[in-house]
Amino acid sequence: MKKIMVTGASGQIGTELVSRLRQIYNTDQVIATDIKKASTQGASGPFEILDVTNSQAMYEIANKYQVDTIIHLAALLSATSEAKPLLAWELNMGGLLNALEVSKTLNCQLFTPSSIGAFGPTTPNNNTPQETIQRPTSMYGVSKVSGELLCDYYYNKFGVDTRGLRFPGIISYITPPGGGTTDYAVEIYYDAIAKGSYTSYISQGTFMDMIYMPDALEAIITLMEADSSKLKHRNAFNVSAMSIEPEMIAAEIRKHIPHFKLAYQVDPVRQAIADSWPNAIDSTAAKEEWGFNAEYNLEKMTKEMLAHLSIKFAG
Repeated sequence: MKKIMVTGASGQIGTELVSRLRQIYNTDQVIATDIKKASTQGASGPFEILDVTNSQAMYEIANKYQVDTIIHLAALLSATSEAKPLLAWELNMGGLLNALEVSKTLNCQLFTPSSIGAFGPTTPNNNTPQETIQRPTSMYGVSKVSGELLCDYYYNKFGVDTRGLRFPGIISYITPPGGGTTDYAVEIYYDAIAKGSYTSYISQGTFMDMIYMPDALEAIITLMEADSSKLKHRNAFNVSAMSIEPEMIAAEIRKHIPHFKLAYQVDPVRQAIADSWPNAIDSTAAKEEWGFNAEYNLEKMTKEMLAHLSIKFAG
């Protein structure tokens, strides 16, 4: 990667990824784009307004800056996609197709994230393999499986250097999440500091894979810099740092905030999505093919989340 365009740069991943990329590759080499400009982006580097469903606009920006890499993050997340399925298909698939076409035309590397949402209720629940049954029951999952196949097609048919990760829930203290099923795992830390209690919309005992944001960012960068000849799976590597359920997070929080209370008010829509996902996925292929390694476990992440959020709320 030398000159990088990021779509969806104002989102949960994009906000932090742009900052990290600019630290590594130089501010002027990373072009942030989104349908709106986040206040945090200010004058920190190149920014362009972009609706990713507008193929011509995407091409013109990529060509203007002569980018060699597109990191395509613009998409609706799982719960929002279920509420607005037609918009989810138009944005998630239309935007990706445009990014692939621009990458093909300008000979760019392309990263786009998939998700554990690409799995479904008939997928093996534990130690979910890299290659397995994928029959998701949500529009988000349908778009992610379709995206994986589309990226494979553009690699095999046109030689586009497509790469991707099946992300689990991503936990961060910097940017709030935006409509995902795993958002509870971020909200619980915010409410622990702000209120000393949290009411979870996901039921007790519901295990899902998670990863702390610094590990997620490092995974994207490491994969994009990896030797192409060593990548067998390319577009949908399983990655996870931990498989956890609400009570486990609460127990870790109580080590720092002993009076913390956890209650439940289950959201049927998000619970149904969570129940259709695996309990724990196998990240062996990512480790073997490009050296994926998560630094943070639940204990280390919780300590850091609470420390940073305490400062954030105090300010």
